[in-house]
Amino acid sequence: PIMVMNQQVQRETGRKAQMSNIAAGKAVSEIIRTTLGPRSMLKMLLDPMGGIVMTNDGNSILREVDVSHPAAKSMIELSRAQDEEVGDGTTSVIVLAGEYLNLAAPLLERQLHPTTICNGYLKALDDAVATLDKVSRPVDMADTEELTRLACTGTKFISQFSDMLIQLSLDAVKTVFLDDGGRKELDIKRRASLD
Repeated sequence: PIMVMNQQVQRETGRKAQMSNIAAGKAVSEIIRTTLGPRSMLKMLLDPMGGIVMTNDGNSILREVDVSHPAAKSMIELSRAQDEEVGDGTTSVIVLAGEYLNLAAPLLERQLHPTTICNGYLKALDDAVATLDKVSRPVDMADTEELTRLACTGTKFISQFSDMLIQLSLDAVKTVFLDDGGRKELDIKRRASLD
């Protein structure tokens, strides 16, 4: 078989490819960085039909971005996966991934192997989890006021119905957890069909 390839395709390898991937990931991160936080700015997007959409939702912005670089596509897929699995935090995860890439670039320039850099990030994760274990404290499941204060996060996902959703969340947690700290095993599918 004869394969016809585009004449303008460039193939990069080694350090140049790594730095190109980092630059592409950082570029995607920079697109939505200003939409994060209390002083977030709206982005004006032109949709394919010619309409104008103004939004500060990172996932909506990244859905409209058309990229060809594989690393940039991976960042956009990361945002989509976050949205599908959690439903919130798409902007935060992209900005955080962009910062990880930004911090990895000088390490690559110092000739550190990518595996070593990844192992460093994993060690940092272990240290962060150990610190969280040190500063955490047990929560009394009978103290409804404290549980309500903990559940009130104020994300955009629940801002309109926060009181109702907090109460639903607390009821769900109390249904699953026992008073002694153990957990009940519930067959949700079977229980829903019985109700």
